[in-house]
Amino acid sequence: MPDTSLQFAHAVTPEGVVDGAVITIADGRIVSVEPGEGGGSLWAVPGFVDTHCHGAVGISFGNPDREENKAAIDYHRTQGTTTLFASTVTEPVEKLEDQLTVLRDLVSDGELGGIHLEGPYLSPAKKGAHDAALLRDPDAESVERLIAAGGPALKMITMAPERDHAQAAIARFVEAGVAVAFGHSDADEVVTTESIDWGASVATHLFSAMRSIHHREAGPVPVLLVDERVMVELICDGVHHQPVIAAMAIDAAGPGRVALVTDAMSATGKGDGRYILGELEVDVLDGTARLVTADGSQGAIAGSTLTMAKAFQFVVEQVGVSIPDAALMAATTPARWHGLDEVGELAPGCWADLCLVDDDGVLQGVMRRGEWIVEPTGL
Repeated sequence: MPDTSLQFAHAVTPEGVVDGAVITIADGRIVSVEPGEGGGSLWAVPGFVDTHCHGAVGISFGNPDREENKAAIDYHRTQGTTTLFASTVTEPVEKLEDQLTVLRDLVSDGELGGIHLEGPYLSPAKKGAHDAALLRDPDAESVERLIAAGGPALKMITMAPERDHAQAAIARFVEAGVAVAFGHSDADEVVTTESIDWGASVATHLFSAMRSIHHREAGPVPVLLVDERVMVELICDGVHHQPVIAAMAIDAAGPGRVALVTDAMSATGKGDGRYILGELEVDVLDGTARLVTADGSQGAIAGSTLTMAKAFQFVVEQVGVSIPDAALMAATTPARWHGLDEVGELAPGCWADLCLVDDDGVLQGVMRRGEWIVEPTGL
């Protein structure tokens, strides 16, 4: 197959922005990114890397039907996510083992970048959209079962470090090559710091499902923002937190320690209505997902209907982030943090995974492994 050369106004690379960029691609990989006579007005940025996503188009990841999982993956690819972790929610260990088996095959086939378990080792006090009856301590037996079922495809697990046996469980997951994320936790700043010392290295959807900042009771957020050992996830949809909060977090941690994630659930790409998340019912109204409660009151936020395309646009337009910094948070930082060395950068040898955006951060085209998923007009 002959080399393909594409021309763009700008390309975001590890060395900086290349203006008038010419990107040469062969066999699905980037050969070079060079300054030249690149034209048009679009920016080429690395394909987005979403490491926290539960599904789309009516499908939750872990569905026993492989093709349904693939349909959800395909939808997110049209929204710029060229590398995706499939996230599960709290379920009985037996069901999680079944879900891991289905998803592990998709990782082996290159359809997914990895698997993320959100639960079952979470705090009832900060359960969010997880079934409280299924939450449990991380006993050695269940930890080993999940590690065995996930194998090398299991990349991350969210845990509450205040639960019994958490220190040993964190150490065991890290030993097995699984990143441990602090989340759905009622821990204070002291236990949060301890969990990082034990090996926790990610903060699941910072601010959500954890104690708020108080000037006399700091809680986990300041610890997670300032500790260089931690990458923090942000759900930038205007629902989970305001733009000024996102700006504060990005300024405190720096784009090199912030990952944009969607936390998207099955309603993403489908619209308003009633859905199932794990074992719980969720109503989506005006794009916001909340648990259905017995008395009809408004329940906890239950994930999102966000896409990475919208998250990228949000941080550019609403938060005021530059396109290079948005690209870092949407692709490079999560890829580096999770050891995904063939994606997340526009660099020779990496897969030719590209997102094309305009000056406002609006997605205009998507390429994955050298093939157009969404071909831009007028290129």
